[in-house]
Amino acid sequence: MKKILIVDDEEMIREVLREYAEYEGYEAFEAENGRDAVQMCRENDYDIILMDVMMPKLDGYSAVKEIKKTKDIPVIMLSARGEEYDKLFGFEIGVDDYVVKPFSPKEIMARVNAVLKRHTKKLTQNIVYKFDGLEVDITGRNVYVDGEKVELTPKEYELLFYLVKNKGVALSREKLLADVWGFDFFGDDRTVDTHIKMLRSNLRQYRKFVITLRGMGYKFEA
Repeated sequence: MKKILIVDDEEMIREVLREYAEYEGYEAFEAENGRDAVQMCRENDYDIILMDVMMPKLDGYSAVKEIKKTKDIPVIMLSARGEEYDKLFGFEIGVDDYVVKPFSPKEIMARVNAVLKRHTKKLTQNIVYKFDGLEVDITGRNVYVDGEKVELTPKEYELLFYLVKNKGVALSREKLLADVWGFDFFGDDRTVDTHIKMLRSNLRQYRKFVITLRGMGYKFEA
């Protein structure tokens, strides 16, 4: 039985989501703030988390960042704030989906099932790429430069993995935003350039593999 952690300071929302989760066959657990959620994740394993953004003691964004330091648990953010900036920040710290309140519990469970399906598929694929002294372990979510493990942000990992899996393919900024950030982005696409710059810095001498396509986007070539 899959375990789902529901984190929200509104008891009614927790109860409704728990009812639907249990109906779908999940074992549901609850936390009323981010601090409790972090502690529960330290002591237990969960298959997925539904995380509210605005909560007392510790907000959802901060809780996700703490949890992601030690465990790769997929997260769906729940928020009354639907601004582009809030969604972008959520995807930046590694959440898998972002739902704006009010929402349908049935829709939430459909998203839960979809995220878990993607996550399970990712875990069952043993994929490691090697390019000279650069090793990209997608399954283990590790990157090594000349044998030394380098630490990337969640979005840098996803960006590199996507580039590597599409080796030799010209990718526009719009394509990268849609597929890596996970939603249609309307606005300033310089966020891709910023992350490419940080990624190249971490790849050191192997930054040469990330090629700029002037006026278009990027591609990985080795």
